[in-house]
Amino acid sequence: MAKAKETVSRTVIVALVLSVFFSVIVSTAAVSLKPLQVKNQTLNMKINILAAAGMLPDGASPTQVEDEFSKFEVLLVDLNSGQYVEPSAVNVEDPMKYDMYKAASDPQLSEAIPGDQDRASIKRRPDVARVFVLKNGDELQKVVLPIHGYGLWSTLYGFVSLKGDANTIEGLGFYQHAETPGLGGEVDNPRWKALWEGKVVYGDDMTKPEIQLVKGGVSPDAKDKEHKVDALSGATLTSRGVENLVNYWLSDSGYAQYLKNLRQGEA
Repeated sequence: MAKAKETVSRTVIVALVLSVFFSVIVSTAAVSLKPLQVKNQTLNMKINILAAAGMLPDGASPTQVEDEFSKFEVLLVDLNSGQYVEPSAVNVEDPMKYDMYKAASDPQLSEAIPGDQDRASIKRRPDVARVFVLKNGDELQKVVLPIHGYGLWSTLYGFVSLKGDANTIEGLGFYQHAETPGLGGEVDNPRWKALWEGKVVYGDDMTKPEIQLVKGGVSPDAKDKEHKVDALSGATLTSRGVENLVNYWLSDSGYAQYLKNLRQGEA
């Protein structure tokens, strides 16, 4: 009987020792791989920014990506005033370290969106956003803006790039979503993304975004076709979500005041 108890005790001890050993191995691996994971996430973000801006070389190496991305200024903008703010305003030293999506969950760094104004279905909006500006001397060439909002099954995260007039879309792309492959997932289709190039955000009064996703496609002789993009076939709710989130972020609730300041040279 004593021998059986001794065998059970040894088994338990061995199991505990192995559990501790493998826990240490897993924890050590997670800690050691963290810098690599962050580096890869940052590289992927830069790739998506360049893709939206039409500046991603085919088969670009990490070095090429870094070289192209270095042409941008990374800046922080107060969404209420449309003016740039220092990184210290959001408790970071480097704008690249600022996470606007994390800030959106902090009541001190964000604001709740009233339900009737929450077109993008995101509930909270950060007070400060990170933007990517490309200039030639003092002349604005491009500005790339982070956007996000709910589709059918998921929140879509992406970027929209505007030309130097801060009104004409140069490109749009989403880097994270869980929409249905072959339907809402067609937001990743290069042919559909290409339809956004040259579309105009604001009407003649330059106050309200007028982007529309049109079910069945945009007719060549459609009125105001410069504001219209073909909706995703068979993905009505995802299309509506994309239309809503783009218009939300380019409205007064998002980047509109900042873009106005850019156009007037007052940012």
